[in-house]
Formats: sequence, C-alpha cells, structure tokens
Amino acid sequence: MKTIPKIFSIRQMMTLAVVARPDAIAYEFDEGGLTQKVTVRAFYESLENLGASLEQRGYGNTHIACVGENSYPWIQAFVTTLMSAGVFVPIDKELPIENILFLINDSESRVVFCSSAFEAKLREHREKLPGVECFVSFGREEHDGEFLSMKKLIEEGKALDHSAYDALASDENELKYLVYTSGTTGVAKGVMLTEHNIVSGIYYGLKCSQIHGRGLSVLPYNHTYEAVCDILVSLHAGVTLCINDAIKNVQKNLKRYKPNHIYLVPAFSDHFYKAIQNSIRKQGKEKQFAKAVKISGALRRVGIDLRRALFGSILEEFGGKLERIVCGGAPIRPEVGAFFDSIGMPLTGGYGITECSPLVSVNDPKSNNFSSAGRKLECLEWKIDEPDSNGIGEILVKGDVVMKGYYRRPDLTAQVLKDGWFYTGDYGMINDKGEIVITGRKKNIIILSNGKNIYPEELEEKIANIPYINEVVVRAAKNDFGEDLFLSSEVYIEEEGHNEKGVLADIRKKLSELPSYKQIKSVILRRVPFAKTTTNKIKR
Repeated sequence: MKTIPKIFSIRQMMTLAVVARPDAIAYEFDEGGLTQKVTVRAFYESLENLGASLEQRGYGNTHIACVGENSYPWIQAFVTTLMSAGVFVPIDKELPIENILFLINDSESRVVFCSSAFEAKLREHREKLPGVECFVSFGREEHDGEFLSMKKLIEEGKALDHSAYDALASDENELKYLVYTSGTTGVAKGVMLTEHNIVSGIYYGLKCSQIHGRGLSVLPYNHTYEAVCDILVSLHAGVTLCINDAIKNVQKNLKRYKPNHIYLVPAFSDHFYKAIQNSIRKQGKEKQFAKAVKISGALRRVGIDLRRALFGSILEEFGGKLERIVCGGAPIRPEVGAFFDSIGMPLTGGYGITECSPLVSVNDPKSNNFSSAGRKLECLEWKIDEPDSNGIGEILVKGDVVMKGYYRRPDLTAQVLKDGWFYTGDYGMINDKGEIVITGRKKNIIILSNGKNIYPEELEEKIANIPYINEVVVRAAKNDFGEDLFLSSEVYIEEEGHNEKGVLADIRKKLSELPSYKQIKSVILRRVPFAKTTTNKIKR
C-alpha cells in the first residue's frame, strides 16, 4: 500500500497532483462519439482560468449552485469552487423544477452552473430566483446577458492575472460544501460540510482502502459518495476517471473504458448478479458454473487463483479488467458478495452518510467481510447508543468527517449533534472484529403488538434473493379488526405467471429459519417498480 500524502485543502491536493503527474490522464469521456482525454495539467489550467474569471466578476467568495447531468464541465465547476473561498451547492437534477428553485434560493446561491438541458427551465423561472446574479451554461458558446458561457469564461481566464484567485482560501472549519439530502423520507436538509471534513474523508478513506489505474464514474455527482469518494479521491490517488454519460450506457462504457474499479450502490450489483445468474440458467450451465466455482475455491485455498481464467467470459462483459466493485449506500447482501468474489470481481462495502462527508467505515479488500460494513476511519470514534441484548442500537460517531450542522436549521442540528456525537439514525452493532454491522434505519423499525422490534431490511435482503422477485418492501399491517400488527410484503415482479399464494409460499420457505414473529403473513403483488431516489433506493 503506497503512502498517501496528508492534505489540508483542495487547492493543496490539486497542486500536488499537477506537480507529481502533469501529463497523466485525469479524465476520459465521450464527446461527439470520440473519446476525449484530459491531462492533470490541462484540467488544473482550466480550473485556474475559470476561477480567475469568476473572481474578477466578484464570485470568488460566494455560494455557487450546480445542476445538470454527470459531465466533465460539472467536475470543473465543482473543483474550481472548492479551490476558491466559495461554497459549492450540488442540486439533484431529478427533482421537480419547483424543488430545484427552492434549493437554489434556500442555499443563498448567487451563481448557478447548469447543463444545456436546464438552461431553458431556469430562463423560464428567472423571476423566481431573485438572489441569483448569473447563470453559467456548460453547453453555451457565447455569453447572453445573465446566461454566460462556461467555455468563454475559461477562455477569458487565460488572459487574466490568476494571483487573486490563487490567494482565495476558506477557513477549514467553516461551510464549504452544502449538500441537500432527505434520504428516502422527509424534507430536504442542507448538510454543512467543511473543507476539513472533505479532505479528512479523502485522506483517511485512502488510508483504509486504495484504488489505482482507471475508474468508471457512474453515480450522480450531486451525491457526496460519488463526488468525494470517487471524483476527489481519484484526483488524490492518481486515478484516471472515465465519465459514464448515462445510466443506460453503463454496460457499453464498461467495455469501452475497461476500468479497474467502479463505485456503485448495491442496487446495481444486485442487478448485475441477477442478470449473470439468469444468463447461466438460460444457457443451462448451472452445474458447470457451480463445478468451476468449487474447483476455483479449492485452488485458492492452496494459493492458486485461476478465477480470471475460469470466468473470463463473464469478466469480459465488464470490460475484462474490473478488479473491484466498491459498494456504498446500503449493505451488500452476503450471497451477492460471495458470488462476485467467487468469479474474481470482489465487492467491497462500507458505511457512510452524507452528514459524515460521507465515509464512516470501509472494508479492506484484503480482509473483506460481506456481513459487515468494515472498520471505522482512523479519524473517528463510534459507539452504540442504548444497545439491546444483541448489542444493537443507534450508531453514534464523532470525529473529523462529521458535519458542522444543518444549514439555517439549528433546531434539526440540535436533534442529531449532542456533545460532539452525531446520531446517525442507523441501527447496528460492532462485532468482535471491531467492524460495524448495519441492521436498519431507525425510521423503518417495525414494533409489533408483542413488543418485538423488526428491521425490515433484514427480511427484504432475504426475500430479494428469490430469483424472480425484482424489488421488495416489508411493512406492518393490521388484521381485519384493526388490532394486532403483522408483517406484509409488497413485491415487484417483472415476469408474468406469479400469483400471491405461490409468492407467499416461496417467501415463507426463504424465511423458514427465522422466528415466527418475523414471518410474512401476506403479499401484495405489483407490476411496476417502486419509486426510487437518484441512488436507486426505494422511497418508502
């Protein structure tokens, strides 16, 4: 494991990168059907030029929002702002326009970067954004009143003195990165992250688990998991980041860019898992595959690893060079983790939350445990609040990555930050190896009439392993008299030919080893997927 330089600012991180590897490729992406490659030096110079133009216009120390699809210009806007004295405010492009306008106003942003797809919408609602002084469009070639061309600003910056922009700096413990999050329930809250939070997440995350070579950048850039753990970590680790332009193109771009690693949420890995399993079944190769896994496992126990040779045809579908899938946002199902490990493409999971910049713990690839979310970052303390007889309680964390609070909401801040401890709202336990095991969200806990606590995620994980079930949510229901609570599951099944009686029987078989109070009593079938967040979590 190579030594990771400690950093104290994003500007320092970028300076180290351009000095150490100016001609290395920082980014690859599609433009008009051709692959564009950008060196670290070219990337840095574009940030300097854009930053100088913004500073000259009076925007070197202000709140700057950004809304648009994943793209190279999005990353330029992001890192340019972090290197200034300003505050970056990423906006979820999937939100209704009314919500986008609300977040821009609530964040007190004076500048808004946007993709071409959003320029027309922002023009249409211009009068609803009284605090915004200008818009910077990724796709525009020329300035047009308040709507400026990002390309033009970068070009103009070449002729400017950069010293004023270079002198900009933020207090490391003040607001730097304002991320609005509501998770799967609730209203949006502005999470206030400082520069110290961000650089601590980068440095201590890389101390736990390193990446190399090439990565494929897939998840939405407005989420801290992708923005910090992939975009910023890749810059500090010296990784080439290949930008996936659309979710529908993930498979195609895996083959195009041939990455060594990819950051995903478990919903993606679950999809890949089921697709591979279905393909094996359709080809009638279940026995052949199982035999290969058995042989491979026996050879690995004596130090011989032939996984890439035995399962080469599967690995080629992922570009042929993928060594690791980094999963965050939800626990990895153990059987999915074991499957990918068996074919030579291991999943490594961790635990994070936006309020922790966003990383709390990570699994080291050398000691990967699919049943846990790994060990905590060195800069953190953690404990379990009011653990039950099984050691399960709310997870509390304290340390360098914990947020400053919620923007303009001291009331909400006081509910979750107490004596320096952040109350995550997640329940779990710390096992005898010092790893965190996540059991579920506090908001999702079901308390039955007999007082038993049910974590629906535990049951959903098992039910989701039934091959034909695509998605599932476990809920509490009442009997016909509105009295005793029992467990019901709603499942989305894409293929035809299943009825509630048969599905319930399969679910009961899957859960047969669990206590009676954890058994599902009824099933509701649905033929359309559940509504989801932009990181593919089901909205409950």
